[in-house]
Amino acid sequence: MHAMRAAARTATFTDSIIRRMTRICLECDAINLSQGFPDFDPPAALTERLAQVALTGPHQYAVTWGAQNTREALAAKIEHFSGLKVDPNSELVITCGSTEAMMASVLATVNPGEKVAIFSPFYENYGADTILCDAEPIYVPLKPPTFTFDPQELEAAFAAGAKALILCNPSNPCGKVFTREELETIAAIVQRYDAFVITDEVYEHILYAPHQHIALATLPHMRERTLTCNSFSKTYSITGWRLGYVQGPAHIIDAVRKVHDFLTVGAAAPLQEALIAGLTLPDSYYQELKAIYTKKRELFCSGLRALGLPFYEPQGAYYVLVDIGQFGYADDYEFCLDLARKVGVGAVPGSSFFREPVNNYIRFHFAKKESTLEAALERLKHIGQLQR
Repeated sequence: MHAMRAAARTATFTDSIIRRMTRICLECDAINLSQGFPDFDPPAALTERLAQVALTGPHQYAVTWGAQNTREALAAKIEHFSGLKVDPNSELVITCGSTEAMMASVLATVNPGEKVAIFSPFYENYGADTILCDAEPIYVPLKPPTFTFDPQELEAAFAAGAKALILCNPSNPCGKVFTREELETIAAIVQRYDAFVITDEVYEHILYAPHQHIALATLPHMRERTLTCNSFSKTYSITGWRLGYVQGPAHIIDAVRKVHDFLTVGAAAPLQEALIAGLTLPDSYYQELKAIYTKKRELFCSGLRALGLPFYEPQGAYYVLVDIGQFGYADDYEFCLDLARKVGVGAVPGSSFFREPVNNYIRFHFAKKESTLEAALERLKHIGQLQR
């Protein structure tokens, strides 16, 4: 009798190192600047509406691909901010977070054996999603300090057979915001090779002047070649609600809906109902959100400068890549373990984001109260004890 074995497709990647670092932070009471979730409350309009929904419902299944009123409110928000007029009945799917949005999009569009281009550094799910779909990732480097790409290297990925590109904009982990010129270069290559793009735009509203978010689907001839994955987790500080969406051309969204239906059936109906209070917030909310995160970025980055820690200042999102080369560690994961256990601050080893053999970066996030960031910076004054 043979012992039962796990599927081979899971052997080429680990569990999420980001979520693992959260567990380590809990074990040693470290300040968690690893997994990117806030320690402050969502907008009152959302929590107050959720309290009402708890009493009045809905409490049963919503329509599989999203409640009608939620999809209509979402379509109106997308049009307001991007100018893209979206049909809520054929071009949207509400998902269980952007994690499911991405997985459902890849499953619905990429066949086993096909290839997917991914910019490196990349959010760890992209490689795993591609492998779980029995497809092959092709990594294209983003080059520091600007984290731009070489158009010839991107084109080489499509010449090698990439059917799609996964694009995170603004980017996790490096905070890169792609310029219009860069997006136009991507669009030209994608059209030349009759390919498409799956975008991850969860940080669309977390930007720092003068940088601006441009939705790839708004570029000429790209609407029909773009699946936009997004989430409400970061915009409204509701990471635990697990609500996201996919927007794209109707014939592809039809395929995404099929996958979504059998992956999760549907997102939580009470949370979808409460979410509408966020989707209909005035423009002033988004302006204040930008101001709040700009202040947090300045506080945290100023603290890192004062500590003599070299880093890449983000253009968007709320992550900072810090260079730890001066500490003499050969293994960035070991550095993060020591940082959590001896200094009391959690970070993510940069190697989990890079395809290249890079081990001199760690990633912090600053989506925390100012008091939390100040406490973390105070602890980081003792980082010198990690010197090898």
